[in-house]
Amino acid sequence: MIDLLVETMAQAGNQSPLPGPLVLDDWANLSDTSVAVEPLLEQVRSQLQHSMNASHPGYIGHMDSIPTTLSVVGDLLVAALNNNMLSVEMSPVFSRLETLVLRQVAQLFGRGPQANCVLVSGGSLANLQALIVARNVAFDALETGIPPGQTPVFLVSEVAHTSFKKAAMVMGLGTKAAISVATNRNSQIDLDDLVAKLNQAKTAGQQPFAIVATAGTTVTGSIDPIAEMAAIAKSHQLWFHVDAAYGGALMVSDRHRSQLAGIEQADSVTFNPQKWLYVAKTSAMVMFRQFDLLQHHFRVLAPYMNEHSDWPNLGELTVQGTRHADILKLWLSLQHIGRDGYSAIIDHNYELTKVFTAAVKARSFLTLASEPQMNLVCFRAELAGLAADQQDRWNYQLQQRLLKTGSTFLSLPVYRDQRWLKAVLLNPFTTIDQIHQLFSHIDSYYESHQNAPT
Repeated sequence: MIDLLVETMAQAGNQSPLPGPLVLDDWANLSDTSVAVEPLLEQVRSQLQHSMNASHPGYIGHMDSIPTTLSVVGDLLVAALNNNMLSVEMSPVFSRLETLVLRQVAQLFGRGPQANCVLVSGGSLANLQALIVARNVAFDALETGIPPGQTPVFLVSEVAHTSFKKAAMVMGLGTKAAISVATNRNSQIDLDDLVAKLNQAKTAGQQPFAIVATAGTTVTGSIDPIAEMAAIAKSHQLWFHVDAAYGGALMVSDRHRSQLAGIEQADSVTFNPQKWLYVAKTSAMVMFRQFDLLQHHFRVLAPYMNEHSDWPNLGELTVQGTRHADILKLWLSLQHIGRDGYSAIIDHNYELTKVFTAAVKARSFLTLASEPQMNLVCFRAELAGLAADQQDRWNYQLQQRLLKTGSTFLSLPVYRDQRWLKAVLLNPFTTIDQIHQLFSHIDSYYESHQNAPT
């Protein structure tokens, strides 16, 4: 099995970043009798070869990163131990390690001495837990729920992650409780519209309890004006949450952390090291400026577990009870690469972004969705003489051509009712030469279209 793992990762550069589908119908049928290991591994080998290949330097379509070697090792080790992060008793080392390591991560964000985090399985759960705490604080809702006649709402950018509507639905508020705020041409929240929507909600008899900023939108990688939003939240006495699932990694960079100025004022922050810190999935956290709010406004005791005066049972402080010991792979990655190493990788990603953006701007038939703030470039071709309803089709065909001839995968999200090509320059092995080759393929496809008979 280890040999198969090593073989797969060693050959990643020779496999397509997005292989064709694999028919699984026969393999998915469960056997009544034992199946030998060798034929099972052969089936697994085929499954691996047809899986999404984020390790390929041409895989630049999503916020999926190549995992650090030690995070893979850490995942294997904790899987073998199979400890349960529900309590200190069931995971004596890793429960303590999570508390100690995440306290330092919180300090990296300038969170203050009372801050700490808990690990969760993804940014959606982190955002959900932050909003639950915010709601419970605002309405004293831990035990008795929302008082009759109250209509809790929160405000979030129109291009924020879909997890906020999910959170509103799961919390029993309905998706419309996530009030959508307009954005500017760079996909940053419009502060005037934010204030206007706040006042409209109050006039309508609703009770706003939180404002949400995004540090790294999914399509364009845009960063909301965090400091200004923090000031608005404070003036209205509202909880302030920052979804920095992707952009939070900038806090390890002395050169780029200023883009998140004001994040230290947030009451809660979502951060996913599984993205820009290259930790194997899952690795996500929600941090609180006042960690004791979890004790008072979220904690549900598990009486079947022993209590430890100095260490919390983390399953009482998270939406999840049973959790994988994800802290080991995070700690191993942070220790092995170090802050300096991560900072160098982020600097490299920004250099690639600069080259990529310049290449887009150098071509009259390409246009940017917004000016990149991080290592995401969202762009599309807009061809003169081509009908509007055909523009999306042409960009789709370009995406497919780049995958087939250039071994490069760009995603194709919908943004402002149009299809756009998205590049996430995340892979540390992607080179400037590869970017130049990518645009050579784009030029070739464009020229073939221009020379095609009408």
